[in-house]
Amino acid sequence: MDFLRRLVRGRRDGVALFVDGPNVLREEFDVDLDDVRAAAAASGRVVAARLYLNEDAPPALVRAAEAHGYEVITTSGDVDVKLAVDVAEFVLRNRVATVAIASRDTDFKPSLELASREGVRTLAIAPGSYGRSDALRTTADESVTLGE
Repeated sequence: MDFLRRLVRGRRDGVALFVDGPNVLREEFDVDLDDVRAAAAASGRVVAARLYLNEDAPPALVRAAEAHGYEVITTSGDVDVKLAVDVAEFVLRNRVATVAIASRDTDFKPSLELASREGVRTLAIAPGSYGRSDALRTTADESVTLGE
């Protein structure tokens, strides 16, 4: 029985999705949050979907994201730092099979590397081919470019 408990506790399941709002929700990319979720869902059941925004984000955007099932995290500081710390905490505390980061920012390369070291699959989701981060694409186990 103890062996089964350890086996089940060690089992990883689902996808945790982290979206870098300022770098993904830009006019030039015309990204739909449902498309971002669908890209993550192709790797498994999405068990967490978080959208990171700065404190100046329009309230209508926050409401729309929440209506689409995203947990919206707003910060007065650097969105990148908050997202990266949350990814690290999530990887170390939760048992997910995959971490998906939607961004075009190479700052998240260490987050993907940490996840890989912890045995978590990684997915990089780019908002479009323009501005796609080659560093994220090559670091992640899998990469998707929206609109392709």
